[in-house]
Amino acid sequence: MYSIQNFKSKKALREAVKQGPVECYQPGPFGPNVADGDHTLEGPHYPEAHRFYARVRVQGGMIVKVLS
Repeated sequence: MYSIQNFKSKKALREAVKQGPVECYQPGPFGPNVADGDHTLEGPHYPEAHRFYARVRVQGGMIVKVLS
């Protein structure tokens, strides 16, 4: 799962979520919508190598909380 914005670090993601919900999507055959609940976000976006993973809570297609 990815956020619409291509965050380069988990810290940047956390700061953005503090300002308000962040839109997310699931690429490939399982998306683009993301079900409500807890998910793992990968960053930065493919084709860059993933440098961080974040456990997030999604509500209504938006990341509302970074859990870890």
